[in-house]
Order: sequence, then structure tokens, then C-alpha cells
Amino acid sequence: MADTGITFVRIGEFAWTRMEPQPVQFDWAWLDRAIETLGAAGLKVVLGTPTATPPRWMADRHPDMFAMDRDGRPRGFGSRRHYDFSHAGYRAECARIVTAMAERYGRNPHLGAWQTDNEYACHDTVLSYSPAALSAFRDWLSRKYQSPQALNRAWGNVFWSMDYDSFDQVGLPNLTVTEPNPAHVMDFRRFSSDQVGSFNRLQVQIIRAHSDAPIAHNYMGRVTDFDHFKVGADLDIASWDSYPLGFLSDRIEATEEHKAHFLRQGDPDNQAFHHDLYRAVGRGRWWIMEQQPGPVNWAPWNADPLPGMARLWAWEAFAHGAECVSYFRWRQAPFAQEQMHAGLLRPDSAAAPALGEAAQVARELTAMPDAGTCAAPVALVFDYESAWAWETQPQGHDFDYFRLVTSVYRGLRALGLNVDILPPDVTDLSAYRMVLVPGLATISAPLLAALTTYRGRALVGPRTNSKTADFAIPVPLPPNLPGLDCTVARVESLPPGIEVPLQGGGAIRHWHERLDGAASPALVAQDGHAVAMTAGPLTYVGGWLDETALGDLLRKTCQEAGVAVTDLPPGLRRRDTATHRFLFNYNPTPVSFDGITIPTAGVHWSPL
Repeated sequence: MADTGITFVRIGEFAWTRMEPQPVQFDWAWLDRAIETLGAAGLKVVLGTPTATPPRWMADRHPDMFAMDRDGRPRGFGSRRHYDFSHAGYRAECARIVTAMAERYGRNPHLGAWQTDNEYACHDTVLSYSPAALSAFRDWLSRKYQSPQALNRAWGNVFWSMDYDSFDQVGLPNLTVTEPNPAHVMDFRRFSSDQVGSFNRLQVQIIRAHSDAPIAHNYMGRVTDFDHFKVGADLDIASWDSYPLGFLSDRIEATEEHKAHFLRQGDPDNQAFHHDLYRAVGRGRWWIMEQQPGPVNWAPWNADPLPGMARLWAWEAFAHGAECVSYFRWRQAPFAQEQMHAGLLRPDSAAAPALGEAAQVARELTAMPDAGTCAAPVALVFDYESAWAWETQPQGHDFDYFRLVTSVYRGLRALGLNVDILPPDVTDLSAYRMVLVPGLATISAPLLAALTTYRGRALVGPRTNSKTADFAIPVPLPPNLPGLDCTVARVESLPPGIEVPLQGGGAIRHWHERLDGAASPALVAQDGHAVAMTAGPLTYVGGWLDETALGDLLRKTCQEAGVAVTDLPPGLRRRDTATHRFLFNYNPTPVSFDGITIPTAGVHWSPL
């Protein structure tokens, strides 16, 4: 590992049975040896708490600790993440093992960082419909609303005679005849997210009492089940697990042609979006805790990366400000569920293709000055609650908040722009010449105040500010933005293949709003009605723009904001740091740009 140039080694995150083979009977000898062996080679240890994989004896001790799915079936022992965030007994067991680990290793000189648990939300494990979740949810509601009458008013329970006389009457929003009250669902989503946060905070507080090493959690890609900003507020570092080929096959909506073209490279924007998102979640500090080095085991199809892609993915992360890129895994396991998941070594310990690329990146890093991050001219607001809102009431089968936001991000990246991602409660936008706020269900008071005084150019919508915090339609009607005389008069969702063509080219797909008001039309449909309106620095966009219309609007707005753009060839992406300009070729063939030919899976950098 040291000869390859590896610095950090993560261990322990699934090892509870080896740490505690039987209740309160600990065996630390093997872990002591592992940490000392790694430390003697000059490596730093990232020590994971093992709470994602409670042992079999734990299930015997707490037979009701399992989460339950929407149909009321327990999600039991036999794989991983088999626990309920709300189960008090399991939380106490987690506190006990984390305390024992922190007391033993918190001041160890070879300890580089901690990782809490592993991949919160993986395998759809945030939402649980168990008795433990029901009891905790009722307690959460009683603290939030104080009285059932206040809850009834907030949820609009007069509709369909859904009023409650006590919090003990409130159930979980599953197994209903038809859709449950959306306000009920949203509060259950908020509660479930808060349970993840408090579970994580329990571990963080214990570790901090015994250790000064930074604490991280490894988030995942395209997961919005809980509010990562709130969990990240308790941590020092945000990290995520980057699987470009797995995500392209499993989690990205794209044409078959797109997926075929990028089969062995990954989508050109997916990794970068998550780099920027987790840099925001980590307040500037972020890592990749798991970088795909070869085929994975869990996607519908598991392609082999092109030669050079492990190097490209690592360099792109560093160009976006990563402190560390850690590969998963070192040696491919020859047994159990992940035996088809490639590592830097094969199961027979021979080198796999990515080992040489990891060593090359390590050598190149020693010659590269600390590039830092570069101030972006453009910012994009991202909100986890909006993802829940449009899952709760999509109004169109294919309305997906994550896909809407990433379509805007793609449009910005295609113009060669650095993008910062901001949380929904951001208070100051003055650092940016242009800000984009797509699909934000409810504009927070801090963001509304920031928009009121903003002097750059802001693109807002579609569907932004169209719900109150209690999931009702607000009056005045949306978007209700300061100084913008524009009202969403009515909306429609469009099925696949149906679009609203725009004057000047492009079209609206998926979601279409009819706008009234005295603000100036910024986009007009071919039938003459406005689909975007502008006043001062604000433009409200009343539809989901296709690639052509979005690209045209972004170019025009960038020009108005004084932001220089460059139309990049398809599959080529650019990233500026404080000292260098990087070009990343995601294409399966070489690309020529600005007098430079970037090879297949190639990375090119030059000083600024």
C-alpha cells in the first residue's frame, strides 16, 4: 500500500462480530495488530464504527430492532443495515461499542480519521414503519405541534375527516386505502431524516469526548432520503462513495445511446455534481471514501472501466477540492455478497489494472502544488426537502427533483463553468454573479431575504415556492418573489413525447406552467404565452426546459451577469482551480479542443 502511494486505509466498518464476538466480550487484539502494522508502514487509519452490521447475537438480544418496510414486513438479519434508527435498545448498544472503540483508539498516533457507520440510507433503510418508528414519530409530532388541534390545522385534516383527538391516534403514512395526506408524509420524511441525524450525533458526541481526529461519514450518490446538510453539520468531513459505472447503469435517467457512449467511463457530470454537493455538505472539507477501481457487483450491468478512468476520476475529485481519494477495495474478496466487486488487487493478490493508475496519481500529486479550490461565478441551490416534496406529490409520473437540478448543473458544466452548490437556508449570495434555484418547494426566509437584496442574476423555477412548509398551496400564489409581478395561474404535467415548443427554439417537457403578470416575458411559447418572466435581477422559469432551451437561457443570462462561457465538445468537461485549468475527456475517443488533443479517458492540466 505504501509503495503504491496510499496514505489512508479504512478498516473496521463491518467488523462488529470480530470486535465483540459475544455480548460484552471484546477481542481487540487483531485490530491492535492491524493498526500497528499499518502505522509502522507510515499509513494512517480511518476507523469505522461497525454499527451498519449488528451481529446475530444482537438480533437475538433485541428481536424487535429491525426496520419494517412499507407493507409492514421486517427487514431482518442476513445482509447489512438491518436496524431501525428509532430503536432505543439498539441505539444504546451502538453507544456502548462506539464508547469502547473511542476509549481504546481515540488517542492512537496512527489514527487519521473516524467514519461513523456506513452509507446511511443504503438499501432504502431510512424509512421504517415499525412500532419503534411509530412511537418515536408520535413523540416528534407532540414536540413539534404541542397539541393535536395544531397538528390538524397544519395538515388540513378537515379534508376527508382526518382530524385526530390525540397524538396516540396518529399512525404512519402507509397501508392507507389511497394516498395519505401529503403533509403527514412530509412530516414523516422530516422525522425520519432527523432520526438519522440524531443517530449519527450520538456517535459523534462519544467520539469527540475521547479523540481529536476528524470525523466523517461516507454518503452515497443520488440519495436524498435524509438531509445531508443537517447530518454534515455535526461532522468535520463529508465523504462519498463514487461508483461512476454503477451509477450510470443503475441511477441515472438517460437515453440508451448516452449510456452506451459512456458505458466504460461514467456520466460526465454525475461525479462532479456530487463532488460539489459534498464540498458544500462538508463546508469545504470533503473526501471520496470509496472510489470504483473496476467492475462493481450491484448494478444491473457491470462494465469494466476503460484504461485511464480510475486516474481521471481521481484527478477530477482533486480538481474539485478533495482532500483524499480512497479506493474500494484493496483486494477483491473471494467470498460473500461482494465477491464480484473489483479491487486494486485481484482475489489472488495479483495487481488489477487500477493499481498502476492509483500509483500514477500518487506520483503526479507529489509534483502538483496544492491547487486549492477556485471561487465559482455561479451557484446552484440544492434542497433535500424539495426532493421529498416532489416524491410525495409529483403530479407527473416523471417529475424528479434530483433530475431537474442535475439537468441545470449539466447545462452549466457544458458551458465550461465552475459551480458551487448551496444549502436552501443560505443567507448571502453576494459572492456569485448568477444563482439558480430550480424546483425549490418552499423558499426559506433566509434565502428569500438574500434574493431580495441580490444584485446578480437569478433564475428561479419551475415549481419553486409553490408549497408552504405545511404542504399547502400558498396565497399569494407562487412564485411570490420580491419585485417580480408574475403568478403561476395553472400547471400541467406532460407525458413522454409531449412538449410545448418555444419561440426561437427548444421546448418545455415534463412540467408546464401558465404565467400571468406584468413582468417582462423572457421565454415565450409558440402560441404566444409567456413561460418565463423577468423583473430586475429575477427571472422565473415556468417549465422544465429541454437541453436546447436551457442552454440558450443559460448563455443569455451568463452574458447579462458578466460570466464568460465556453461551449465545450460533448463529453469534455473543464474545471478551474486556484492555480490550474483541468480538462477531462469522458469520451471513448480522443477529443481536440483549443488546440489540444486530449486522449481517451485523458486528463490535461495547465497553469492559469
